[in-house]
Formats: sequence, C-alpha cells, structure tokens
Amino acid sequence: MQTLGPGEHLKVVHPKHWVLWILSAVAVFAVAQFVWSLVTNQRYEWNVFGEYFFSEIVLNSLILTLQLTVISGVIGFVLGALLALARLSKSPLLNSFSWSFIWFFRSVPLVVQLVVWYNLGYLYPTLGLGTPFTTDFWLVEFPTVQLISSFAAATLGLSLHQAAYSAEIIRAGILSVDQGQLEASAALGLPRRYRFFRIILPQAARAITPNAFNEIIGLVKGTSVVFVVALPELFYTVQVIYNRNQRIIPLLLVAVVWYAIITTLLSIAQYYIERHFSKGAHRELPPTPIQKARAWISEKWALLDDDKSDEDPEKPDGKAAEGKKALDRKKNGVPAGAPVPAGAPSTRKDVSEA
Repeated sequence: MQTLGPGEHLKVVHPKHWVLWILSAVAVFAVAQFVWSLVTNQRYEWNVFGEYFFSEIVLNSLILTLQLTVISGVIGFVLGALLALARLSKSPLLNSFSWSFIWFFRSVPLVVQLVVWYNLGYLYPTLGLGTPFTTDFWLVEFPTVQLISSFAAATLGLSLHQAAYSAEIIRAGILSVDQGQLEASAALGLPRRYRFFRIILPQAARAITPNAFNEIIGLVKGTSVVFVVALPELFYTVQVIYNRNQRIIPLLLVAVVWYAIITTLLSIAQYYIERHFSKGAHRELPPTPIQKARAWISEKWALLDDDKSDEDPEKPDGKAAEGKKALDRKKNGVPAGAPVPAGAPSTRKDVSEA
C-alpha cells in the first residue's frame, strides 16, 4: 500500500454530473443572451426609461400604490383573522356568516367589486345611521358620492377581497397545529387566551407566513386593477404617460422594475420572518445568505494561505499557519473552539507523517 510522503496530499475526485453541467450551461447561455439583447436592442429605449424612472409623477403614483397595499393588507388580514376565528367557533351563526362572506368575495372578480363600490351611489344615494327598517329617524346621513371616493372604493374592494383569502390562510395555519397541543395546554389549566397567543399562534405562523406573503405580493400587483376607478396608482400613471408620448415599452419597463423592487424587498422580509418562526422546529437554523458568503470567503482565504505556506514549508507564515490549522480542524470534524488533544495532528503534513 502506497503511503503519502511529507508535503503530499490526497486528491479528491468528485463525481461528474454531465446532465447537470449541460443544463447549467444552457441556462447560463440563455440568460446571457437575454441580458445581451437588453443592452444592445435600441428599441427598449433605455434613455426614456431613465428619464421617467425617478420622475415626480411616477414616484407619487408609487407612493399611492404602497399606501393602498399597506392599508388594504392590514385591514384585510385583521378582518381575515376575525373571519377565521368565526369559522372555527362553535356558533352556527358566526360560522355561517363567515363562510358566506368568504364564499361571496372569493366568487366575485376583484374588478367587478371595485366598479360596484365606486358606483354604490347609484344603488344607495345616501348612507347613514339610525333606526333600522326606516329612514325617518336617522341620526346622521351623508350623500354616498361624498363618502365613496376613488380611494375609498379601491380600499374597500381590495380589503374585503383580501380578507376572504386571508381568512382561509389563517384558518389553515391554525388547523395545522397538532390537536394534542391544545389538549395538553388545557390539561395544564392555562387560560384560553394564553393558549392561543403563546402556544397555537407561534406554531401556526410557520404555515401562515409563506402563504400570507404570497397574498401580500399578489396584493401589490393587484393594485394595478384600480385603474378602473381612475385612481392614479403606478400602472395607471404609466398608461397615461405612454398614451401621450407613445413610448409604450420603456414606460411599461418602469412599472415592471418598480414592482420587481417591491416584490424583492417583500421576499427578503419573508425569508427572515420564516427563519424566525422556524426556531422551534429546527435544532440549528440554516445559515443566511450573508453567513454563507462569509463562510465561503473564509474558506477560500484559508485555502489561499495554505497554498502559500506549502511553497515554503520550513518557514510558514503565522497567518498562513493559522488558516491551515483552521482548515484542517474543519476537515477533521473538530469544532472551531474545541481544544486539540495532546499528540493529535493539527496539519495535513502531520497527518501524512502519522
């Protein structure tokens, strides 16, 4: 059996995945070709894109889009949580009302809801509070057209539509918690509120978070539908501009890039929130992308220092020796802070000599 001499290393041969390499090469080629076409195709008119991307009218419409998303999202999820609890309650009245609400608003298209809310004054010229079943003793009364503006109609339509879907997401998350958790907490005599907020809800959040952020991202793009009520959100504003100057593609790219930026930020927030709620389900959390990048840089730096020290093994640099020891400890399965046993090899040279 051939043994390794001083300074010699084992050569690790990794398995070759030819199909994976070919598919990766095709994907890289397709992406490179697409990026090249974006840069070289003059019909994209990137100068027009740059002119309008940070323009005041586009930024104002972006702020309105974010306002609609935040307000409708908060109202939708709060109302959805109440509807989910009503669906899970033992009251036949609450259960039936919640089911009917969810069924109706999931059945009617969002565009139709927005148009109906915007034209509510046609059905009810006035809205007020007072004695039921009669208008003779009303306390307050207002014209509907003054209450239901374009913004109010858009907020109502988006919020109620979102509440119907959020209710099912929250209900599914609560049902995903093991029933034994409820029985055990009830056997311990814990108050019902404590059981829900400290035991059920944190575990249900693992199942709720991915679908909830999916709905929020859909809500961001769903705000583009409110152009039917002439509300100047991002997509409506872009339409108005390109109908005037006929620069359709660059103006659409302005909207696409802004939507992509918002979606990316929401996806990053979703990743860290999911990671937070997964603490109880995993013994050790997976590293974040930043932690992975730091570990990769540290490993490559240690390999670089190791190669430098191999060129002059008699006079190793102190930094290179430390990097070499850290790399060898990692390969031998020794934790970073664990002491090295007496007589144990600390470098690959010692291993080969042993």
